[in-house]
Amino acid sequence: MTRRDSERRKRTNDPEGMRQRLLDVAFAAFTAQGYNATSVHDLKREAGATGGALSHHFPTKKDLGLAVLRDRVADAVEETWIAPVRAAPDAAEGIQSVFAAIAAELDGKGAVSGCPLNNLALELSRQDADFQAEIDDIFGRWRHAIAERIRADQEAGRFAHLEAEAFATFVVAAYSGAMAMAKAGQSAEPLRVCAALLGQMMTGKAAA
Repeated sequence: MTRRDSERRKRTNDPEGMRQRLLDVAFAAFTAQGYNATSVHDLKREAGATGGALSHHFPTKKDLGLAVLRDRVADAVEETWIAPVRAAPDAAEGIQSVFAAIAAELDGKGAVSGCPLNNLALELSRQDADFQAEIDDIFGRWRHAIAERIRADQEAGRFAHLEAEAFATFVVAAYSGAMAMAKAGQSAEPLRVCAALLGQMMTGKAAA
């Protein structure tokens, strides 16, 4: 048995592993080159999956797209934004740390492919009601997590001048716009500019 045969057999005998691989491959393709520009054939080839394996887990391309939103894009927002903001000493430090971490990551990569949620939102929100609902739900949970943290800080006597829900919407919009500009200019500088201004708005202190 060749190594390729062995790997193929392992994949065949590991349905959950194949499902996760299909999600990984689809997430990378959909968020980089676009959902509509990615063919099912491309996904099968990249994942090393048969048509039967793909249809077993995801009967249609739309089913795969929805799963990518729920299981990959939502998780990315949780890991990149929601968890760090909740874990930070306060909302201001959490928001600043997220912007700084993403800017540093983009500098290290030397390329900006954009925010996965933004990329799919721009392409799919008006294409299909189910896609629109999933995307809107992720944005909603993102905003809610920031607003929730701001309200907790307000109970501790910080950021009393902010309206939590409105400012959370502004943070998400600022980040989304900054990422779009960063992608267009292939530079993380818009993220740094927005981070500095958001910090000033929250703390009332000018950036150093």
